[in-house]
Amino acid sequence: MADPLFVPEGDAWVPDVHARGPWDPDALHGGAPSALLTRAMEALPTPGPMAFTRVTIDILRPVPMAPLEVRAVVARGGRRVQLVEAGLSAGGEAVCRATAWRVRRAEEPVVDAAAIEPPPGRPEDAHPLPLPPDLSHESFGGHAVEQRWVEGDWGRGPSVVWMRLRAPVVAGESPSPTQLAVAVADFGNGVSAVVPWSSHVFINTDLTVYLERVPEGEWVALRARTRLDPGGTGVAESVLYDTRGRIGRALQGLYVARR
Repeated sequence: MADPLFVPEGDAWVPDVHARGPWDPDALHGGAPSALLTRAMEALPTPGPMAFTRVTIDILRPVPMAPLEVRAVVARGGRRVQLVEAGLSAGGEAVCRATAWRVRRAEEPVVDAAAIEPPPGRPEDAHPLPLPPDLSHESFGGHAVEQRWVEGDWGRGPSVVWMRLRAPVVAGESPSPTQLAVAVADFGNGVSAVVPWSSHVFINTDLTVYLERVPEGEWVALRARTRLDPGGTGVAESVLYDTRGRIGRALQGLYVARR
């Protein structure tokens, strides 16, 4: 395992170099703060077992390689349904925020078991690919996440990729499957890029993950596709799987421009 993505410093969290993104060496990859915010929301007290059904991350500005303060609150309490929120700030300035709905888990089944869409093969049967030059430096995508490809290639459009975290989000803790799912869902636009990394930026302003069931295990697969408009807008869509089968869907709104 690599060093943790974040280490504590007083009331703040300091990002490791392996939390960096591909566009700016002084800014984090969206997956790293998304995992940290999800962890903060998971830690909020509940009246009983609850599961996330939707997690939304809004990236207000580039998240810097600097000490980050995290806050999390229950915005709408309840025994059956809760809305929780978390925020990330640097130097007193808000840089990222998250909201999530979580619902009570029933002790007994409330519906008949449904067939689960099978996963796209097994991670052990997939293969690694060389990283694009933009990811060859120390970064989240290049060093903190292991990628095994089933279909596609970097910059070649629709792809299917298995991913797992090589690094803990914080020291002494294994990332929860929900933290993993949210973190790697932020790769949807990267693994299904339809414009070259060398000539364009394609930055997501947000990430929304819908979970149909609680994820399991250390691997998540993305079946990702990006659609772009000539005016510089777009959306990346990803169907998410664990090794049992489908777990949900992720969406990212995109800003695209020539370098």
